[in-house]
Amino acid sequence: MYALNILIAIYLFVDAPKHDKNRWLWGILGLLFSFITLGIYWIMTGKKVLGWIVLIAYIIWIVLGIIGVVAFGLFNAAN
Repeated sequence: MYALNILIAIYLFVDAPKHDKNRWLWGILGLLFSFITLGIYWIMTGKKVLGWIVLIAYIIWIVLGIIGVVAFGLFNAAN
C-alpha cells in the first residue's frame, strides 16, 4: 500500500507545477492521504469526473473495510 502512496506523491509532485499548484504541498498530501488527495487534485485541476470517481470509490472502499472489521469482530465475539 505504501508503494501506491509513493507513486501518487511522485505524480502529484511532478504534475502540480503544470497547474500552478505547490508541488511540495500536493506531494506531501499525496504521500499521507493517497487517493483522497489524488481525487481532490483531479477535481481542482479540471479532471472532475475522474476525480469524483476516484474519491467516491475510495470512500466506499474505506466504509466497506470498516463494516468488514466490525462484522468480523462481532462474529468472533459471538463464538
